[in-house]
Amino acid sequence: MSLESYLIAALAVVLTGISKSGFAGGLGILGVPLVALTMPPQAAAVLLLPILIGIDILAVWRYRNDWQARVIVVLLPGAALGIGLGMIGFSRIDPDLLRVAIGAMALGFVLRFALGNGRNREARASWPTLLVASTMSGFAGFVAHAGGPPIKGTLLRANLDKSAFVGTNAFFFFLLNLAKGAGYAALGLFTIDSVLASALLSPWLLAGVWLGFALHTRIPQRVFVTLAYGLLAVAGTNLLLIGGASLWGS
Repeated sequence: MSLESYLIAALAVVLTGISKSGFAGGLGILGVPLVALTMPPQAAAVLLLPILIGIDILAVWRYRNDWQARVIVVLLPGAALGIGLGMIGFSRIDPDLLRVAIGAMALGFVLRFALGNGRNREARASWPTLLVASTMSGFAGFVAHAGGPPIKGTLLRANLDKSAFVGTNAFFFFLLNLAKGAGYAALGLFTIDSVLASALLSPWLLAGVWLGFALHTRIPQRVFVTLAYGLLAVAGTNLLLIGGASLWGS
């Protein structure tokens, strides 16, 4: 890995660490596109997956008393179904079309929040809603590395406490990323070089997670919700731009 590649990857890891550990993601979706500036997108995804799992482990430990077990139990079957569909459709589905669809969904959540004058309505997520969201998350996560918005948008509307929101997301995506790791390993995508490169980025992982935890503690609930929707808007816009530009170019 060149110095330029390392520095760009380090920036992506810090942003992802802050976002995932403090706000349950948003900026993390910029990680693969940033690293892909200096290497193929597939290699960028393989490089960052161990980093994501490391961030998830620390976040799960930090919020171990806050995550919602009922929600996780409902999310897991859909996630497994989505990953299975993703493995089947990996070579058949256009990932850019999926990015556009998920990006539009994310911005739909944000628009609904904005039209409500920045207030969530109390909306406990139903079993079918969580099942659909987790299936889409598992599928989009495996095919296009875009699994965050369906879960984040659904859980944000449920008005969870900020720590419960981050903890539930962290636990879900920890399990999801482990499953993705098993799928990548089965496809032979990991190499000794990629694992060593991921290890070299671990100090930046710790720095990003520490900053994320510190910001989470200091930011009030109402401001946290607004920031979380802002990050969801960034993620949705990023997916639309990347997917749309690729579709337009082809």
